[in-house]
Amino acid sequence: MDESKDVPKDFIKLKSEKLSVDEVSEMVVSPSCGAVSVFIGTTRNNFEGKKVIHLEYEAYTSMAESEIKKICRDVRQKWPSIKHIAVHHRLGVVPITEASVIIAVSSPHRAESLEAVTYCINTLKAFVPIWKKEIYEDEYSWKENKECFGANSEK
Repeated sequence: MDESKDVPKDFIKLKSEKLSVDEVSEMVVSPSCGAVSVFIGTTRNNFEGKKVIHLEYEAYTSMAESEIKKICRDVRQKWPSIKHIAVHHRLGVVPITEASVIIAVSSPHRAESLEAVTYCINTLKAFVPIWKKEIYEDEYSWKENKECFGANSEK
């Protein structure tokens, strides 16, 4: 790869199809980076003693994409060495064990990419208009993130 063409990029996608860890992590690979950090949020089969059947996500797509772009800008201000950032979030039904969100970040060294991935997921859960509905055996519940709206004072 010609390094002069390897300008920092943000890859943001909200989609109803299954997410691919390989696809997302490969997007951020760079010859100038020795670290690619990845976070994968998956659907678990339980919540507070209830059996979860699956999750369903809805989003205000244009606003969600705009908020994720802001997160990427914040990451680049906090960690200027970050090269590429990918944030993919699934919408619609997400079965047990499948990925709801994948975030990947590349940087020359691991510390920055690990910190940036943590910042990305925490900020996304706190501020991006994506809503989660947990479907149980005999009921459902819309979930507000515990980090949401003022509870997280780190932004």
